[in-house]
Amino acid sequence: MTWPLPPARGHCGAACVRGVEGLLETGTQAALADGDSRPPWLRSMRTMLAAAVSSVLSVVTQKPANRVLVASCNYSNDATFEIKKCDLYRLEEGPHVTAVLSREDGLKYYRMMQTVRRMELKADQLLKQKFIRGFCHLCDGQEACCVGLEAGLNPMDHVIASCRAHGSCCTRGLSVPSILAELTGRRGGCAEGEGGSMHMYAKNFCGGNGIVGAQGPLGAGVALACKYKGNNENNHYGMGISVERAAANTDYYKRGNFIPGLRVDGMEVLCVWEATKVAADYCRSGKGPILMELLAYRYHGHSMSDSGISYRTREEVQNLRSKSHPIMPLKGKMLNNKLASIEELKEIDVEVRKEIDAAAQCAITDPEPPLEELSHHIHSTNPPFEIRGANQWIRF
Repeated sequence: MTWPLPPARGHCGAACVRGVEGLLETGTQAALADGDSRPPWLRSMRTMLAAAVSSVLSVVTQKPANRVLVASCNYSNDATFEIKKCDLYRLEEGPHVTAVLSREDGLKYYRMMQTVRRMELKADQLLKQKFIRGFCHLCDGQEACCVGLEAGLNPMDHVIASCRAHGSCCTRGLSVPSILAELTGRRGGCAEGEGGSMHMYAKNFCGGNGIVGAQGPLGAGVALACKYKGNNENNHYGMGISVERAAANTDYYKRGNFIPGLRVDGMEVLCVWEATKVAADYCRSGKGPILMELLAYRYHGHSMSDSGISYRTREEVQNLRSKSHPIMPLKGKMLNNKLASIEELKEIDVEVRKEIDAAAQCAITDPEPPLEELSHHIHSTNPPFEIRGANQWIRF
């Protein structure tokens, strides 16, 4: 008798096993012709061997899976990298020129930067589909700024962003569904659909701002309040004007005069991380404020109503997109130093895309705020208090 096997599918393993099958079949036919006078134990062994060959063939002829996950790899726990030196102003010592990155932190930063990038690209798509109406300022290309800043701060620190605040919202802890729902003006938004792109808030995050540059006075006020109670970036363009045309002195980290400053490579997350730690420690030690300039580049225009190519060429944008990418340097460092595998990072990419797509679906299906809530969150609900020296009948 013979033991038929599945047809080969072009794999080399299948061809080898097919040869073994032919030998078994030839030997079996010869045994049957001779009356099969061999001992029973030999016939039993032949049966077992044929079953084993069939089992092997069924494995090697299976169609390869679309996704390959590495069960176990010899990953490094951490690695040390050289980073670009910061330019200093009125500072004797700056951030380290090396940074130690752990595998855990590297994966966290990579996932967060990919999340910010995919979220902004999805916001671009939703606006073009007219689900987002009104202003929309995207920060794709500047992911290293918001992720690196958050990495160097602690949760109790306060953050005040500019009109380009989506990335800072995400790194401060707001969920992607709440950010996209706020952009589409839905009740599930972080400000219940009443704030939009520039007015999102979270714990210790005092939101974006509709006035360009107005976060400076707000930050000073928050800092004064924190001190009383005891408890920025340069993307080379100001709206539609290059910094060289708008200012005689473009060394913004020196513009504080008597305030010390440092200029940082804002396209490298490890540089921003190290510089933020130094700046935060400087302020916490009671030495006063410090000005940190992050040299970054925004891929989109100032807002979605700005094509971004009336004051810069399309070639410039394409060149910077290909040569100055904040996510790829981190990815390369992690792969080259065995902090992650390419399969692991691809898996993160797939997960992030699915999360963003699901968040976008929620953002366009969530109900809009009812009309009766139009005047909510405008007037204070606290009891009125008297103003000293005013008419007793007049209350503020």
